[in-house]
Amino acid sequence: MRPPRREELSIYQRWFEDPEVIYFTPRAGPFSDAEEEEWFKRVGDDPNAVQWVIEVDGRPVGFTGIAGINWRHSNGETGIAIGEKSLWHKGIASEAMALRTAFCFRELNLHKIRTRAFMENEASKRALQKAGYRETGIQREEMFRDGRFRDIWMGEVLREDWERAQRDEPPG
Repeated sequence: MRPPRREELSIYQRWFEDPEVIYFTPRAGPFSDAEEEEWFKRVGDDPNAVQWVIEVDGRPVGFTGIAGINWRHSNGETGIAIGEKSLWHKGIASEAMALRTAFCFRELNLHKIRTRAFMENEASKRALQKAGYRETGIQREEMFRDGRFRDIWMGEVLREDWERAQRDEPPG
């Protein structure tokens, strides 16, 4: 994982022009060059967010990050999107979620991180639970997609629970 690069904005735009890629994201596309440039600037300037590009074999394949960090209360909300569909269901999102979670607790010293996923996105929910997130509720009819409102799964992980799980895992 690494910071986004300006010279890759066209790659990111291509991902968010694909209806399958954005189907389970709250961010709707496609985006103009100016909108993508504004996003890039905002990501770099936001003191309450960290955004990474997920890289595989030297090429960008998706995004993950944490936003809305509340430093006083030591929490924030995470998200992820794998833009390269040929790499879906290969464990990349699970690995990125594990790295992101470790960064949030070890480097940012956060107490809790939250996330949300569309109820029907079973792969994402499984990966989140593997990374230590636990269901905290359902936001009923929270997002409008394909002509109807959709429920959103909510999860969170506390640093204490995550640390305990790290101690309990066999070395590997």
